Amino acid sequence: MGHRDAVTIAETLRRIQRTELILPAIQREYVWKPSQVIKVFDSIMRGYPVGSFLSWKVEPATVKAFKFYGFMKDYSAFDNMHNPVLDVDPSRPVTAILDGQQRLTSLNIGLRGTYAYRIKNGRSSKPGSYPARRLYLNLLGEAEENEAGLLYDLRFLTGDQVAASADDETKVWFKVSDIFDAAEPAVLMRLPAKYGVGNNETAADIIGKLWDAVHKNSSLHFYEEEDQEIERVVDIFIRVNSGGTVLSYSDLLLSIATAEWRERDARAAVHNLVDSLNKTGQGFDFPQDTVLKSGLVLADVRDIAFKVKNFTTGNMAQLDAKWDAISSSLQTAVGLLSDFGLSGPTLSADSVLIPVAYYVHRRGLGDAYRASEKEVADRRALRSWVMRSLIVRGVWGSGLDTLLRDLRQVIREEGAVGFPISKIEQVMARRGKPLDITDALVDDVLGLGYGGPRTFAVLATLFDHVDTRNQFHVDHVFPAAMLGKKALMTANKQRAGSEKWSDKQIEDFARKRDLLPNLELLEGPVNIGKSDSPPGTWATVKYGCGADYGAFLDRNALPSLPHDIDQFLTFFDSRRGKLAKLIKKLRTVSPSTPATEGASVEIASIDEDLAEADLDS
Repeated sequence: MGHRDAVTIAETLRRIQRTELILPAIQREYVWKPSQVIKVFDSIMRGYPVGSFLSWKVEPATVKAFKFYGFMKDYSAFDNMHNPVLDVDPSRPVTAILDGQQRLTSLNIGLRGTYAYRIKNGRSSKPGSYPARRLYLNLLGEAEENEAGLLYDLRFLTGDQVAASADDETKVWFKVSDIFDAAEPAVLMRLPAKYGVGNNETAADIIGKLWDAVHKNSSLHFYEEEDQEIERVVDIFIRVNSGGTVLSYSDLLLSIATAEWRERDARAAVHNLVDSLNKTGQGFDFPQDTVLKSGLVLADVRDIAFKVKNFTTGNMAQLDAKWDAISSSLQTAVGLLSDFGLSGPTLSADSVLIPVAYYVHRRGLGDAYRASEKEVADRRALRSWVMRSLIVRGVWGSGLDTLLRDLRQVIREEGAVGFPISKIEQVMARRGKPLDITDALVDDVLGLGYGGPRTFAVLATLFDHVDTRNQFHVDHVFPAAMLGKKALMTANKQRAGSEKWSDKQIEDFARKRDLLPNLELLEGPVNIGKSDSPPGTWATVKYGCGADYGAFLDRNALPSLPHDIDQFLTFFDSRRGKLAKLIKKLRTVSPSTPATEGASVEIASIDEDLAEADLDS
């Protein structure tokens, strides 16, 4: 391994343009955030070193046997997150980057391309939420005081944002890519005039420093490996990358799989599957880690821990050979989680997918299982277990690999014809992860709030009449808008002296507004129609005052609904009591009860308990 002469940033990016500098298939994806890109540009303008780079000279014979990717130039968190596959000319050598991809890609984006990330509160499924931004540098002054210690005012901005600041006398936004295009000093000299700052010494100095950093200073230092043995290169890659915090062991697994798989492109296969799973139903946020861990479990690899010693050629071949079946099982499993009403915001533990997928895989089930009349009781047992495992704290936390191995063994031995819920819960209890409903758990659950990931699972489990295949919203029974501090204080000013609420009452109203006793599940269209009406008023209009009204209360474990805000605290305490009784009755299946039969009894009992709880209140 030899040291090469230092080179400029511009020269390096031109090599990327000519596809002389490329990425080997063992490299992971680009993961840097905009703030990291800005920090590296601030560093180069200040003359700070940005670290050394490790490359691999790949001879033509090796080029033919390996996969390569191009550098990212126009990154989009919506639809362009994956590096382009390159059809490399096998007649000439190329240079592949083993260490430094994130920094070089960041320089490439800042000087040649764009970065599109989601705007605040933008819908994740809407392309317009991800406007393309270019990197800009303020020519009129330094950055405001900041925790990152940045000296220069660098920002990713849209064209509209730049135009909107035209009247700000403290800002002149210089497009950083103009420096890359100004390779000749003569072009550089014209840039201040182009931006209307030809007589401004500060602006000219800032432009000059950026030009020097890109075109003049030989600041990039490369070490180059020339050995053509792929196993040695993979080992080097792992050694130089496994010490950092950005590169996860799932990245290493994918890198090695990409190098080892013979039947398919591992990187494309995994990324396509992750993208497909996350588009299911209302959308999920499964990371690459969960999908790769699922692959190890479903492929029956003995040790499923993310450790380099487990990424053997044999294990990789096993994963490759079974990938089609694994992908199909994962897609069915995610479809089931969607049927259970779960999605990205409401799935509090991604790892629950893995045993569900293994069960589907063990029985060879496809999408037909999701709607099969024959399998209703089995799906109920599976749903009950999934939801309760999401409700109890700590189930999917520490000791995950051990738990997954135990669950796999039970499903392999007992899950040939039905979901072995009883045996699974016995094993979980022995591992210190029981799903029993204790008094502490009841108090914990009753303290859950609006927007919390476990909240949906609790409501969907308590109220089994909810058909979660439809879109349901977690809704405030008593409208949140009426119980905010500002709204309460405004309303209090209009009340007579003796009727005014105390500060303590207002605090109590506001504190309890978002807690579980003031929450319910409503179908999307119903929730939208409910708006901000008091619950008693809305329910009377929608259901009348007869049997339909009473049935609505029973289904949702609601006491009589208030028409007036003064009744909120009484309503809250009454609903809390009803929910506490229901939670306590979410009992586990008896170990002696067959899984499918027990599941039917357990789930059916919930609706009966609703009526019983109402009589007891």
